Amino acid sequence: MATRTVRDVMTRRVVYLPAETPVDEAAQAMRAADIGDVVITDGPVLAGILTDRDIVVRAVAERLDPGRTTVGAIASSELIMIQQDATPQEAVRLMRQRAVRRLLVCDADRQLVGVISLGDLAMHLDLSSVLSDISEATPSSS
Repeated sequence: MATRTVRDVMTRRVVYLPAETPVDEAAQAMRAADIGDVVITDGPVLAGILTDRDIVVRAVAERLDPGRTTVGAIASSELIMIQQDATPQEAVRLMRQRAVRRLLVCDADRQLVGVISLGDLAMHLDLSSVLSDISEATPSSS
């Protein structure tokens, strides 16, 4: 049996938004794509990653106006990458070391090819886990 890689587990669809995008538009893009993160760009350069949690903690909890606050102002600027040929266990170790829930996935040329989340790993590493069940479930609208 072949060893699984991050490539087998990652989410391939990456949504990019310019740093000047208002937070409310980012939230709408996340909802439309059914994702919890977007990659922030500054021109052709990757500038950060914005998660649904960032929106809550850095914008809503701070009572910032989501129509006037830009994603660049609240996004995490530290981009932590892992190669697509790494093992899921290596991804877990890196997440633990860096205390993050998502990693950007790159190819051998350091080009972004996907995102891997803690939920992605839970669904593929231990299919019987409670976290896997929750990660696979359709989000509740209530």
